[in-house]
Amino acid sequence: MPRTLAPLDGEVHFNSLRQLTLEGENAEAYWAFSGKALTFQARHEGQKCDRIYWMDAQTGETRPISSGAGATTCAYSFPPDDQQVLYASTHGGGAECPPKPDMSHGYVWPLYDTYDIYKANADGSNVRPLTQVKGYDAEATVCSKDGSIVFTSTRDGDLELYRMDADGGNVKRLTHAPGYDGGAFFNADCSKLVWRASRPRPGKELEDYQALLAKGLVRPTKLELYIADADGSNATQITYLNAATFAPSWHPTKNRILFSSNYQDPKGREFDIWAVDATGAGLERITTSKGFDGFPLFSPDGTKLAFSSNRVTPEGKTDTHVLIADWKDEPRGTSVPLPADRLMTDVRFLAAPEQGGRGVDSPGLEAAASYLEKRFAELGLLPAGDNGGFRQKFPVITEVKVGSGTAVMLGGTQAAAEAFTPLGFSADGEVSGDVVLAGYGIRAKELGVDDYAGVSVKGKIVVVRRFVPDVPAFAANEAQRRYGDLRYKAWTAKEAGAKALIVVDWAQGAAQGAADARLPVLRPEGSQDAGIPVVVLQRAGFEPVLTQLEQKRKVKGRVAVKLDKVLKDTWNIVGKLTASAQEARTPGAVVVGAHYDHLGLGGRGSLSPESHEPHLGADDNASGVAGLLEAARLLAEQRTRLRRDVYFTAFSGEEMGVLGSTAWTRSPPAGVTMKDVVAMLNLDMVGRLRDNRLSVLGVESGQQWREVLAPACEKARVQCDGSGDGYGPSDHTPFYAAGVPVLHFFTGAHGDYHKPSDSAERINAAGLAQVALIVAEVAATVSHNEARITYRNVPAPAPAGDMRSFNASLGTVPDYAPPQGTRGVLLAGVRPGGAAELGGMKRGDVLIRLGSHEVGSVEDLMYALNAAKPGETVTAVVLRDGKEVKLQVTYQESKRR
Repeated sequence: MPRTLAPLDGEVHFNSLRQLTLEGENAEAYWAFSGKALTFQARHEGQKCDRIYWMDAQTGETRPISSGAGATTCAYSFPPDDQQVLYASTHGGGAECPPKPDMSHGYVWPLYDTYDIYKANADGSNVRPLTQVKGYDAEATVCSKDGSIVFTSTRDGDLELYRMDADGGNVKRLTHAPGYDGGAFFNADCSKLVWRASRPRPGKELEDYQALLAKGLVRPTKLELYIADADGSNATQITYLNAATFAPSWHPTKNRILFSSNYQDPKGREFDIWAVDATGAGLERITTSKGFDGFPLFSPDGTKLAFSSNRVTPEGKTDTHVLIADWKDEPRGTSVPLPADRLMTDVRFLAAPEQGGRGVDSPGLEAAASYLEKRFAELGLLPAGDNGGFRQKFPVITEVKVGSGTAVMLGGTQAAAEAFTPLGFSADGEVSGDVVLAGYGIRAKELGVDDYAGVSVKGKIVVVRRFVPDVPAFAANEAQRRYGDLRYKAWTAKEAGAKALIVVDWAQGAAQGAADARLPVLRPEGSQDAGIPVVVLQRAGFEPVLTQLEQKRKVKGRVAVKLDKVLKDTWNIVGKLTASAQEARTPGAVVVGAHYDHLGLGGRGSLSPESHEPHLGADDNASGVAGLLEAARLLAEQRTRLRRDVYFTAFSGEEMGVLGSTAWTRSPPAGVTMKDVVAMLNLDMVGRLRDNRLSVLGVESGQQWREVLAPACEKARVQCDGSGDGYGPSDHTPFYAAGVPVLHFFTGAHGDYHKPSDSAERINAAGLAQVALIVAEVAATVSHNEARITYRNVPAPAPAGDMRSFNASLGTVPDYAPPQGTRGVLLAGVRPGGAAELGGMKRGDVLIRLGSHEVGSVEDLMYALNAAKPGETVTAVVLRDGKEVKLQVTYQESKRR
């Protein structure tokens, strides 16, 4: 009969305990889906290897399932009625127990290549194999919804996770990183997986791992927890305990995971059960007994916890027993504070719905600014803003409106208000006089093009064609972007002496006669104008006048522009950590920055254009600000290492065009000049670390960046992928343009980008803590080293430009940090109701062709869409599970302007 035990001090989640087994080694007790029984493995006196048993959860009565031949492990029943079970067994390779592992290699687990996964009736009859591939197949668990199975196998040469149907068919590989991936469990709705994994570092660690694997062994002393979507995508490391962490399973109703670890005794055998949130925060010790507590699994209703323990084993014995605890969720037990907890506190405040998405000139952004001032002070940062405070004020144009008197007249014809628009960089003013045509308004000596040659434009109104000509010289996409750019056309016209510019979509060649392209949106575009009035005019109704210009006949015109700009103040939050190294201070300063503004209720930048909910911006960029605060905390603890001051800045106005960082570089805080800034480290979207890989952009901006970055990433146990120049749509760009070496830390795009769904519970706080550690290490090294990072001047990319587009939309969300070697566009998501979704594309597909266009990158996709028309149907080719799939997609008209 089961024995009743009292919970130990600190085991606050246990109302009571029952010991169901009384002798032998009993482990891995997994609930049947009825919640009335368990399957488990046991080795009793006289048995040489484990056997699978069925146990009544109330009485403790058991009966064997496996025959006793071979070694067995990891049994699990099948839904819905528990009439069938699976387990792994070596009996197909012989009835004898396989040999014990060679412990001369240290503590190792055997990986018998005779292990296969079998399915049987619950009484042990009708045993049939589900796997018959050479190699280790074991550690299988079952999805409650459809009976599909996740398991571990060496069939491809490494210990990887696979998923198969309940009958053993449709096997799919889920993991691909070198190391041990095993012991996976589904969550209650089978949408997620959790498992243990080792990730040996390249070099000796990996070589040792592979050498043991070749002998059918694995050393389980360094294992961490990973979670992922059930198809293996979005794999996220959620612990960095540097211990043997294993046997994870999900709480049935909460986004919380229980597991076993020797975290507080990493070199010993003291294993306890712990809990952690799926974010990596909230680490809590559940059991406190001496010895081993492990293999925790909740009953389906979450009221009971089965686990294995040797808490009642007499000294000198090796028995392990199955226990069941009556569980209560509250109160929490002994928590172990982690950086992830601090980070989540900051992210949750900044990304709370109450902050309204932190749009510029909003109460939510003001609340965020006040919060950051308080946090900077708590961290010991000195105010480095205006007038002795943390705030660095700068004006922002929040809106541009067409003012009274704005008009266009061409050849005596007045343009209707809806037929033209001034551009946000247009100068105010009124110009009347002669009008001349200057082709596409391009001067490109390297292409042999000069539309102003022989054209007298000084003091006149110039009309130019929009976009670029359809000729071979402009076939390259970069040429189209650079020379189709509207501001470039305005600058060229002004340089030629024009007093005003009218841009008309009046194509020649193959595009001649195409419908007018949509007028550009009037929006703020920088703090300085182009020096002349600039408007874009629809050609409809002006064809006769345009023909006269083409014939070089005299035409008069008038352009009047008045832009009403709504100007508001906003603030960067700037704090200084003063260096206090024992060595002599070194001239210069380091800047660490992250923007704290976001999109408010959506608007122009939203990827949910019809939504007017708060765009919470947890990853973009509450994560970056939280990381900045954690980096400041880490550096404040090692100030004696610093020889240069470090300026921590939370920028505003980034979503409007890096306005806050631009203001910082134009008017640095008192006591520092831009020549003093030796490096700028930017954290933007660092809350979704996946596969433990961090993108570090801008490494080409400084000659020594790679050698500085490598040890920091090594210390954090994160794989850093460094690439790129110092340009990009974030706050490091103004610093790089000002001559400062920069790095941009980035964990990749995702389907919640610029949507209301970018919420705090989706943050990988454990990964974010490692990013903050890397940033702190890099900042400390740059601050300490006497030599500055050598700036490398990489040519600027072409501007975004004004390429001809028929405004076609596919409705895809690309992943901007796909796995290394990906050719094509990995889809992080598809927009509901979009062309991609309606055509059958799915998250995780890799788009490789769109109509006649090969798609090798995100840029290729953008160019293909620029050449497409709404309503046009093409064949898309995607890679899905390694196979090409052809889909018919019909472009939609974009809802974004």
